[in-house]
Amino acid sequence: MSDWEETPPERLYVITGGRSGASAPAELDLVTLIVARSGPKPGMQPEHTAIVRICQAPLSVAEISAYLRLPPSVVTVLLGDLLDQGRVIARAPVPPARLPDRALIEAVIDGLQRL
Repeated sequence: MSDWEETPPERLYVITGGRSGASAPAELDLVTLIVARSGPKPGMQPEHTAIVRICQAPLSVAEISAYLRLPPSVVTVLLGDLLDQGRVIARAPVPPARLPDRALIEAVIDGLQRL
């Protein structure tokens, strides 16, 4: 059982302000990389401050969730707030390399065999 599973649901409700999603739709999944644009600002919510501090180097949503010991759904709401404020940047992970078309591979093999 993870730490956040033992957290009272009331605390999670307070952290997110009762929201279950970000105010603006953000394309965030567990492998989206988050990078802080600046340091924390005085008066920020403690969880927002923690995210900005740990994201000085890129971290995935899953890593942030693990470091903060909060469910990914709660972290996604908090990240939505920070994205709206321009405090963090979300980057899609590097896509896996795409293989070239099979016809191209066969043409290269055919050309090499003719040498």
